[in-house]
Parts: sequence; C-alpha cells; structure tokens
Amino acid sequence: MESIVRDLSLRDKGELKIEWAENFMHVLAEIRRRFEKEKPLRGLTIGMALHLEAKTAVLVKTLVKGGAKVAITSCNPESTQDDVAAALTRWAKVYAWRGESVEEYYENLNRVLDNEPQIVVDDGADLIVLLHKERKELLENIIGGTEETTTGVIRLKNMEREKKLAFPVIAVNNAYMKYLFDNRYGTGESTIFGILNATNLTFAGKTVVVCGYGWCGRGIALRARGMGARVIVTEVNPIRAVEAIMDGFEVMKLMDAVRRADIVITATGVKKVVRKEHFLAAKDKCIFANAGHFDVEVWKPDLEELAVSKKKTRYFGLPWNDYLVEEYTLKNGKKLYLLAKGRLVNLVAGQGHATEIMDLSFSLQALSIEYLAKEGKNLDRKVYIVPKEIDEEVARLKLKTLGVEIDELTEEQKEYLRSFEIGT
Repeated sequence: MESIVRDLSLRDKGELKIEWAENFMHVLAEIRRRFEKEKPLRGLTIGMALHLEAKTAVLVKTLVKGGAKVAITSCNPESTQDDVAAALTRWAKVYAWRGESVEEYYENLNRVLDNEPQIVVDDGADLIVLLHKERKELLENIIGGTEETTTGVIRLKNMEREKKLAFPVIAVNNAYMKYLFDNRYGTGESTIFGILNATNLTFAGKTVVVCGYGWCGRGIALRARGMGARVIVTEVNPIRAVEAIMDGFEVMKLMDAVRRADIVITATGVKKVVRKEHFLAAKDKCIFANAGHFDVEVWKPDLEELAVSKKKTRYFGLPWNDYLVEEYTLKNGKKLYLLAKGRLVNLVAGQGHATEIMDLSFSLQALSIEYLAKEGKNLDRKVYIVPKEIDEEVARLKLKTLGVEIDELTEEQKEYLRSFEIGT
C-alpha cells in the first residue's frame, strides 16, 4: 500500500525540518555511518508507531540506511507534523496525518501491520496490543519489538505477567540513557515549551502544580522552578513524595494544591487524576495541561459535564494547524482552560523533545533493533531491559561527539574490584 498523508506538497518544508534535526543528532549519525557499511537490517521490514516529527524521521532514515524497509504511523492522533510525514514518504511508507479520528488512528496502525513487519517499534504499545488482539495471524512472523515510553512498558509487563506476550520486547524507555535524559530533561523542557507556545503566558510568579514525581514529573518541576514558578508536587507514592520535599518542593494533596494553582500539569500515566471535584475547586482561569501519554489524566468528560459553554482559541498554523487552547465556562461563571485537547502538551502544542535528547533515545532504538535482528529469535517472550553494552555504547558515542574523554580503570583497579566479588 502506498503512503497516505495529508498533503505531499508540504514535502520540501518537511525535508528542511529533517535536515535541521540531522545537523544536531550526532550520535545517530555515527550509528548510521556504520549501518550504511554493514547493513545489519538487510531484508527486514520494520513497523513503527512513533510521534511522527523530524527527529523520528532521522531514525527512520538510519534504519533504511541499515537495509530495512520501514512502514510508519503516529502513536498519537494529534502529534503528526504533516510536512514531515510528507517528506518521509521518500524513504518509508507513511500512514499519518494530524487530527486523525480514533477510527482513522487504528486504520493507520493496521496499515502498518499490513506490511507484515518482522520487528515492531512502539510508543505507548497500541501497535503491539493491536497485533496481539486483532492481527494474530502476523505474530509468528515477529522477531521482536521495542517500546519507547513508560506507559507502554507498563502495558507490556502486564501482558508478560498474564502470559499473553507473544514475542520479546526491549523496554528502551528503561535504559539509563533514556529515562535519565529523555524523561527528565526532554519532557521537562518540551512540556514548558508546549505550554508557553499554547498560552503566550509567563511561568514567572505563577503557582504550578505538577501531578506525579516520576522522571517526567521531576523534569517538569525542575524546569518550572527554573522559569520562576512556585512549584507544588502531588504524589501517591510516599517515597517520591519525600524525594520531592528533599528536592525543595512543596508537597500536598491535589485538592489543596488546585485551589492555589495557576497551571496544573499531569505526568502520572493514571486516568482521572484531575476530575470533577478538582475543577470545581480550581481558581478562575486555571490552566490544565497533560504530559502523560494518553488523554485520560485531565478527565475531559467531567469538564464537559460541568461546562455551560466552551470555545476553541489560540489557533496556530504549521506544524499545528489547530487551536491549542479550549476555554470552558462553568455554571458559576468561572473559566478553565485545557491545552492541547488534554493530549501530550509537549507534542500537540509543542515540537516534542529537543533534538539532542531524541538523538540519545533514538540511538538506543537503532541499536536495540539491531540487537533484535541478531538475537531476537533466541530470546524468550518477555520484556527485556536494554543490554548494558548498548546503554554504555550510546553514552560513549555521546562523549565522543562532544569531544570529551574520561578515565578508565587500570588492570590493578579491576582486580581490586574483582576481589570484592569473590570475597578475598
């Protein structure tokens, strides 16, 4: 099946975006040069569901240089950049456009699977779940998969525990070189950018409530404080709550925090975090944004039920071509604002993680895919962490591209450490 995108005439604009990203993805460039020589993915078809924007296109081009055929769609109905999707048709089969309906979204996932991939690359696990539920006839062809985000890893671990996972999956999200940088710095910066872009308001002097203090929440709280905001953290995990306090943030229940909030940002992976009672308690003109994978954290059905009217506002052209803010007026006259339709604010109202951050994450993806191509048939049907040697290789390549050298243990030091291992 040929590519299906919104407008192929946008191709040249998309290529300029991809070119810009390539200029700053130095680690992936190192991997691409090797892939082009060795062709480790020769003969493989790779099916992908990732946020379809410029950095993703650089990963796709790298896999193609490695010998693979690629079919790709977006992992979110609202995160595709149509100009990039058009440009990417030069290297892969693309089925994606911004503003897909739920039905179109799943049609595009199925179109990717129609290419009968041997390796699947997912972000949120929708593609892998669909493969297990509705496209079981393709399972025997699958060597393995990779998963990019926390939400997807949770879903896949549940499948593994219930003995439903039919092939090995590498949890790229759980690599040190992923969550320490992508989840923390990438999400932190890109979430702030998405909110600033959607609102044209300042963080300085505002009270910002961050729901969840995992790696993404840590990054958001850190960056919001750096922008001059007063930051309150809400948590259900007592250890993370103590950590937030030790990091210098206020911690309290969401019901107490929302009464003080100018901006509420969710980053939990849990549904109905902000719901009816919180909307009713919120201040007039409070802004709500979600940085979690699915649009279930700020519970829109409750907001719709409470509102007597709503309107879209803050329209932007490329790459968004959409209204980035919805204004809800409640029965008491209070106005509340929802950004990016409650979906991932950093991608729907922003441009996703910084290029250098995705350079690390997608380098992990490329090397994990190569590992599956070599070893996937020997792996069990479970979720694996990224092999340590891949994690460290990405770190070494990053240091190389920065021109940074580090020390190595001497043989005497190695022997000293080994003596502890054997108890001598």
